[in-house]
Amino acid sequence: MALTSTLFTGLSGLDVNQTRLNVVGNNIANVNTVAFKSSRALFKPQFYVTDSGGTPADGDFGGSNPSQRGLGASVASIEKDFSPGSIEPTGKPTDLAIEGDGFFVVQGDDRKFTRDGSFKLNERNELVTTSGEYVQGYGVDEDANVQVGALGNIQIPLGALTQAEATENATFAGNLNADGLVATGASILNSGLLTSPDGTTVPTDATPLADLRDPSDLTTPLFADSTLTLAGKRGGRNLPELTFDITATSTLGELRAFMAQGLTLDSAVTPPAGAALATLTGDPAGTTRLQITGNVGDENALSLSGTAFSNSVNSPGMSFTDDPTSNPSGESVSTSFVAYDSLGTPLTINITAVLENKDDLGNTWRFFATSGQDTDAATFDPLTISPGAMLGTGTMTFDSEGRLTASTNTTIVIDRDDTGAGSPLNLNIDFSQMTSLASSESNLTATDVDGSPIGTLSAFSVGTNGIITGSFDNGLTRTLGQVAMAMFNNPQGLQDLGGNMYVPGGNSGEAIITSPLQLGAGAIRAGSLELSNVDLSEEFINLIIASTGFSASSRVISTSDQLLTELLNTSR
Repeated sequence: MALTSTLFTGLSGLDVNQTRLNVVGNNIANVNTVAFKSSRALFKPQFYVTDSGGTPADGDFGGSNPSQRGLGASVASIEKDFSPGSIEPTGKPTDLAIEGDGFFVVQGDDRKFTRDGSFKLNERNELVTTSGEYVQGYGVDEDANVQVGALGNIQIPLGALTQAEATENATFAGNLNADGLVATGASILNSGLLTSPDGTTVPTDATPLADLRDPSDLTTPLFADSTLTLAGKRGGRNLPELTFDITATSTLGELRAFMAQGLTLDSAVTPPAGAALATLTGDPAGTTRLQITGNVGDENALSLSGTAFSNSVNSPGMSFTDDPTSNPSGESVSTSFVAYDSLGTPLTINITAVLENKDDLGNTWRFFATSGQDTDAATFDPLTISPGAMLGTGTMTFDSEGRLTASTNTTIVIDRDDTGAGSPLNLNIDFSQMTSLASSESNLTATDVDGSPIGTLSAFSVGTNGIITGSFDNGLTRTLGQVAMAMFNNPQGLQDLGGNMYVPGGNSGEAIITSPLQLGAGAIRAGSLELSNVDLSEEFINLIIASTGFSASSRVISTSDQLLTELLNTSR
């Protein structure tokens, strides 16, 4: 009986060492498998035969220990080693590695978990594993804020997603010449003489345009039903064209408003007086002129050349000339920059600054903002007279050392009605980097303007926190989503399905879904893969130990066989 038991004891040694050889062989076979986790086989003794249970000591006897014979070994457990493997850069943006604890969450027929981040994009630009499961993560709302909650497929629509961003802020830098002359002069333009058909009644705002006459020709109307187009200049820069549909009821007052709107006059600032009627009581009696006064400074000088008007029936009365008192002078500077509405439409914004005041405490500059893309600038409605291309005006105040101490009305409003874009567009202007020191000339430059035109998603990157950021070819960046991760109280309890996929086991605990770097989860390393954590030198040693144990157990079996043979031969 004893020799027979020895055979089975040796057999158990063969079994456990063979299991260990299988585990070692699997580790070695997967030494180059991405994110593979090695295993180890742990043994335990099988049950024992007790020949004597032992006796306690007494006054006459010292006691005896138990006498037991073991009946071999068995496999106690096969454990996974979830220690991290080395991180290898690959340069492929869809390759992701986890540095630390945690698992990627993937969804196929059911939910699984993996450390293998060798992902790719499918035909619908969704992030998937090499076997086709969808990588799970969080989406974003319309403002590109990550919506942590329900998991979903991660989509990165390269070449398909377009995006534009409205301008909200513009920063200016430069120096405004504190040694310049205070702007005191302004353009004053006078029209030709205007009178009524009788040649004696002075026209007023209520006079219909059809009743206006040139004093030298009382029979020919200056205006008839038509469309008048105004295309003037301000500071040598072309102003947006403005049209006025003249009807039988159109009045001289409406023409005044049309001229003020078309020349972007800010009547809230003195000067100008706007487009006024200058009554003439002398040469000749019964006539008046349309007089236009501009804003101060060289850069606000107005110009109405012979081609400034079109479609008027008889133009002598609308030929504007400089008034003898006109003197658009003083230190001023102008610049322009491009902003964008919510649809990505480019808008040219003009900023003109003029020196308004100087005293012992410093100086004050006034700025004017205009834009031809303001929807009010393109139309004239006598019932709702608008400021046209004028977006606003404000001041910059500098102390005696040229430092900006205050600025006013730095939010300009651009109307984008009936364009499909969000309206109005509110744009904040930052002059904090401006100075006002003595210089040969003033300069003003927009150094930083946000917003962007339409752009197409051309690239993306994944941060350590799993945030996916898309880069558009217009320079815009936008959050596209976030990669989710799962944590387990006992990763050793996971069931390995093969293919680098795991599912919860009876002793793993439920998956805790979270974000990278949260609740103990590790960091994401984009453009990299986690290598196998198999240590070949250790596996080779385990291979030698297992093979030695297997050979030794086989020796036990062969020795027992020889002894049994000898026992049988004693009867011959």
